Amino acid sequence: MLKDLSIVEFANETASNSPAPGGGSIAALNAAMAASLLTMVANLTIGKKKYADFSKRAEEIKIECAKYKDLFVEAIDKDASSFNGVMDAMKLPKETEDEKKIRAEKIQEGYKKAIEVPLTLGTKVTELYPYCKELAENGNSNAITDVAVALINIKAASEGAFLNVKINLNSLKDQDYKKELEEKMEKVAKVIKENDQSIMKVVDEKLA
Repeated sequence: MLKDLSIVEFANETASNSPAPGGGSIAALNAAMAASLLTMVANLTIGKKKYADFSKRAEEIKIECAKYKDLFVEAIDKDASSFNGVMDAMKLPKETEDEKKIRAEKIQEGYKKAIEVPLTLGTKVTELYPYCKELAENGNSNAITDVAVALINIKAASEGAFLNVKINLNSLKDQDYKKELEEKMEKVAKVIKENDQSIMKVVDEKLA
């Protein structure tokens, strides 16, 4: 399992001639690191006299963000195996017209399944924005730059995941489905832009 590798092992495996872990797994790692950083900021806020009024909410954020962290860690391996369906379909026989038809259908099914993992990740990671906002505004100000790095990782995770979606969209024949996914990604891109700018503004004000 990729998630069980050490940092050095993971980096070496990424640098090898193996296609996995690739950009999708790295996007999942970015998402996990964003959630981890937010959990850390919550931990650094809990129990501090200066943030007593926010301490209870910080406890809740800590628990919620830790769950996201676990979810995104699992996505590292999910992404690595998401293309297996396409690869298996490619190996199907194609001697007769019926076999060609079945193979083509299975390949399309494989691409749709391969798209599901990065599409879900790229969307799900944006659910961290409310926690970023709360922690930027009310959390331990000494960890404000950690919130900023979490923001950077959220954006990298979503945009990286969606790049994986887009490259697989090129192989889809279902034009209506392609359009539907493109519209979904456009909506998420707007969410990223709005939150990234507004929360980073809070960070900049705290740093000034």
